[in-house]
Amino acid sequence: MTSTSDTPQPEAPKKPVKDPWDLPDVSGLVVGVLGGTGDQGRGLAYRLARAGQKVIIGSRAAERAQAAAEELGLGVEGADNAECARRSDIVIVAVPWDGHAKTLESLREELAGKLVVDCVNPLGFDKKGAYALKPEEGSAAEQAAALLPDSRVTAAFHHLSAVLLQDPAVEEIDTDVMVLGEARADTDLVQALAGRIPGMRGIFAGRLRNAHQVESLVANLISVNRRYKAHAGLRVTDVS
Repeated sequence: MTSTSDTPQPEAPKKPVKDPWDLPDVSGLVVGVLGGTGDQGRGLAYRLARAGQKVIIGSRAAERAQAAAEELGLGVEGADNAECARRSDIVIVAVPWDGHAKTLESLREELAGKLVVDCVNPLGFDKKGAYALKPEEGSAAEQAAALLPDSRVTAAFHHLSAVLLQDPAVEEIDTDVMVLGEARADTDLVQALAGRIPGMRGIFAGRLRNAHQVESLVANLISVNRRYKAHAGLRVTDVS
C-alpha cells in the first residue's frame, strides 16, 4: 500500500503577476489641489483639467481660489481649503513648506479617508543655491502621514517645472513622476493620475521612507536649471 506521503501532490496554482501598467481608471475622480494658487499647484490644476479631470483649487481664502479658477477656466472650481478637501477624492498638497504642517493639522478631519498626494519639497536657499532640509519625521511626505493618521498618504509630482506646467503652448510634459506610498492600490491610482497628463508616466519608486531622497533631488534640478537655463525633469530608463 502506498502512503499518502509518497503520492505526488499537485502544485498550488501560482498567482498571476500583476502587470505594472494595468492601472485603474481615474477619469471620474475629483482632484483637489491645496495650494492651488501657487505656481506648482496652479500648474498641476491646469494640466489635469486640460486632460479632462474635474479639479478644485483650494486656498486659505476662497476668493483667491475662485479668482485663480476663473483664470484657468476648463471647468476648474475654487474653494477654501476645507471645502476643497471635503469635495475631492484625491487631494494634492502643493502648499509652501513653511505652511505644510499647519495646513495639514487644520484639515485632519476633512482629509480623513482621502487619498493624499504630497508634492512638497522642503528646501532652503542661500548664496550657494538650493539645499535640502531634513524634517524631523524624515520627509514632508512622512510628516503628512504622521499628521494625517486617517488618510492614505502618498508622495509624487515633486520634479515638475511650474513654468512648463503653466505654459499653454507646451502640449506634452516630457517627464516621469516618481510615486511613493505604502499601499499598491493607492500608488496605482496616483500613477494613473500622472498618466492622464500627456508626456508623463507615473513610476512606483518605493515606500514613504524613501521620500526624502526624492524631495531632496529638487535641489539638484534647480542647480541644473540655473546652469543650463532649462526646465529639467526626469526619465527612468529601461522601464516599460
